[in-house]
Amino acid sequence: MGRLREHTAILMTGPGMRHLDHAIALARKLQPSIVVIEDVDLIAEDRSQFETSPLLFSLLEAMDGITGEADVSFVLTTNRVDALERALVQRPGRVDLAVEVAPPSAPDRDRLIRLYARNRPIEADVAKVVAATEGVTGAFVKELLRRVILLAIRAGDHALTDEHFDTAFHAMSGDAQALTRALLGAGAEQQERTPSRLC
Repeated sequence: MGRLREHTAILMTGPGMRHLDHAIALARKLQPSIVVIEDVDLIAEDRSQFETSPLLFSLLEAMDGITGEADVSFVLTTNRVDALERALVQRPGRVDLAVEVAPPSAPDRDRLIRLYARNRPIEADVAKVVAATEGVTGAFVKELLRRVILLAIRAGDHALTDEHFDTAFHAMSGDAQALTRALLGAGAEQQERTPSRLC
């Protein structure tokens, strides 16, 4: 929970989502407030495809129970819009505005690589890394650089090299990571486009 100028912000994520009812009650008491539910697909998957979470009904009830006088807003995030419960996304008044945050562009990925390099010299071909990471999220780039830096430290190198990038990228694109991406909702098309090596 935190304060954003005049609003109280309550962030619900991961295991903390089991306290959704309490968070909504608190948001009503501390209004004006915003309830941010990160990865809402974890509790609001399409009932025709998946087992229903009891938290889905709490969320739907809370969103319906906000009267015109109340000053409580909901911000829902997901990487899997296609998996969301139709009653959540298609009923008028529940979701008033949908905003897509697209994967970073090539210039953005270049900037992210340099930002997350944390002032370490980059001796790798950054253009090659940028091209190989088309379609990935900013979080993927951040994790890639975290792994690249760890590899450089373990090797006793200060500069980040093509070998560091290639090893880290290969590890993130391996079978275990493909399973993780599948479970987290990365489409098969994206997995096919992501090569296991940078070169």
